[in-house]
Amino acid sequence: MPLTFDDLLRRAASLARPGRRTLLGIAGGPGAGKTTLAERLTRVLNGDGAPWAAHVPMDGFHLADAELDRLGRRDRKGAPDTFDAAGYAALLERLRRDGDDVVYAPGFERTLEQPVAGAIPVPPSARLVVTEGNYLLLEEGVWPRVRSRLDEVWFCDLDEGERVRRLVARHEEFGKGHDEAVAWVLGSDRRNAELVASTRSRADLVVPAAAMPAVEAGTWT
Repeated sequence: MPLTFDDLLRRAASLARPGRRTLLGIAGGPGAGKTTLAERLTRVLNGDGAPWAAHVPMDGFHLADAELDRLGRRDRKGAPDTFDAAGYAALLERLRRDGDDVVYAPGFERTLEQPVAGAIPVPPSARLVVTEGNYLLLEEGVWPRVRSRLDEVWFCDLDEGERVRRLVARHEEFGKGHDEAVAWVLGSDRRNAELVASTRSRADLVVPAAAMPAVEAGTWT
């Protein structure tokens, strides 16, 4: 039987264990549907009750543009070395340790294209944390620290043409002209996507496009 979104819901819910917090990672290339899937999972799992699932994206660990300029990496924004991977791994470890305090994670402001500190509260009631990002399965640098803190990692497997179409539309919505958006997607973004695709075989589950929720207007993956 083909995998469905309901199957994903059941699998995510089954990861939660009494007495400890569980971390589920969702990996995939830029525009593959990671954010949409993570947001829909947590929203449906929480329903109308107390939040027991939380969404913590990796995007909050983008280095600020000022630091990318200092390092000479601004033209490669989105590459593995333009994130604070060690800081991300440290946050995941803190989330795993659980506790009675709210844990604040950074978010990412798409309009500004900048990280925002303390934007996402993870309450003590959260038993499942869903985190998503490009490089959860990367085996270079400090990225293996990230994988070691995740109980399971899924990989969003979207058709390449659709992934590119979504990315171009995203860049256009947030200020790039069409030609500039296409150039970025077929340059920097494509190199990153190829690197992410090489990690697919390390995932615990490959999620086909048919099992992913539809992308709504005004939302980005």
